[in-house]
Amino acid sequence: MSPLILLLLAIGLGLVGWLAGRARAWSFRKSGPMRLASLPNYHGWYVALWIAIPVLIFVAVWSAIAPGLVMQHVLAQPAAADLPAFGFQRQTILNEARAVATGDAMGVFNAEARGLVEPFREAIGRYDIVGIVVALVIAFAAGAFSFLRLRPDFRARNRVEKSVMAILLVASLVAILTTLGILASLVFETVRFFGMVSPLDFLFGTFWGPDPMSGAANPDGSRYGAIPLFWGTIFIGAIIAMIVAIPLGLMSAIYLTQYAPGRLRTWVKPALEILAGVPTVVYGYFAALTVAPFIRDLALAAGVSNPSSESALAAGLVMGVMIIPFVSSMADDSIAAVPAAMRDGSLAMGATHSETIKRVLVPAALPGIVAGVMLAISRAIGETMIVVMAASTAANLTANPLEAMTTVTVQIVAMLTGEGSFDHPATLSAFALGFVLFIVTLALNFIALRVVKRFREAYE
Repeated sequence: MSPLILLLLAIGLGLVGWLAGRARAWSFRKSGPMRLASLPNYHGWYVALWIAIPVLIFVAVWSAIAPGLVMQHVLAQPAAADLPAFGFQRQTILNEARAVATGDAMGVFNAEARGLVEPFREAIGRYDIVGIVVALVIAFAAGAFSFLRLRPDFRARNRVEKSVMAILLVASLVAILTTLGILASLVFETVRFFGMVSPLDFLFGTFWGPDPMSGAANPDGSRYGAIPLFWGTIFIGAIIAMIVAIPLGLMSAIYLTQYAPGRLRTWVKPALEILAGVPTVVYGYFAALTVAPFIRDLALAAGVSNPSSESALAAGLVMGVMIIPFVSSMADDSIAAVPAAMRDGSLAMGATHSETIKRVLVPAALPGIVAGVMLAISRAIGETMIVVMAASTAANLTANPLEAMTTVTVQIVAMLTGEGSFDHPATLSAFALGFVLFIVTLALNFIALRVVKRFREAYE
């Protein structure tokens, strides 16, 4: 049974519990003059939470263990005795039989899977019934326990609020635990990679040319020098793109908040923010089909010999246009949030409008502007599609923006796709690149927080 059905069952049982608890609280109010310690709605929510939370926990656990139980039942059948020993082929046959049993496929390609369809269907039906019965038993037991605890002097509101606080705490910990899980996986695979390739060769090498299909168990570490990738990421995402995004984003924010008429602002600001919602593949097509050929033609006209149709400049320019809304929106909100008294005081002292913007508004809004710039840099560093389509996948250590170049994220995708083995250093290098990128992004966030804290203290 789909976990969605069990989830809907938990919600439905919780609703029944809410109605029952609320009705019991109303019965207390009608039976005598005693005043309720909590409103009837809180009594209902108390019963509902006692029913829904245990059932949801069971649904999560059952969804994890039920497939294993079904597989054990199927493998214990005589029809499974003829399954091949090879893992991939064996799993393919089992997946085909499961798909037919669940209705996701009309038939099987392997004859061995035909005899496993009925065992799968029988096991899935059996454990679906078990899951529903156990969920109902848990709901009934928890509902009866909470229902019988309701009394006129029962402080259901306090219990409900504590439960909600616990739920919010768990929700807030999800992001932290997810980050820790990502970091742990990256660290584990990175350590494996550095066991094959020297960290010094990786961090300071100037040649990147891994071969994921190579059969060598321990290829030469000199082919894993990541300096060209780091430089390409910085050059495209943090230099060229920022040269475009920061001036245009900041000036557009200043114009929209200080000079633009209200009618124009209501049209221009949403239109500018639409740029953030355009898929990156669309920007990639625009960069590859329009911007890159235009830059190549300009280079030819300027006398450059054999300019490449794929260049870091094309990718950086389009990436800069893409992240303009990140800078503009944050700067717009920060400038608009500056107290009017600061602007009026500057104008009253005889400063011009432009001087007020330059010396009062922008410095006061600097924390928000810096936050927008750091967000834009993080977004640019993580971009992949534009680089693939406009700047190629060739690692090139050069300062010439007209040459092909690549970034860390592009190489991560290249190393993790294809037929490469996860025991090969070429594949594991993707995790090392991801770990370095994670550390760099984390450092940028710390720098942004420090800058924001410093200037915010100055203007509060």
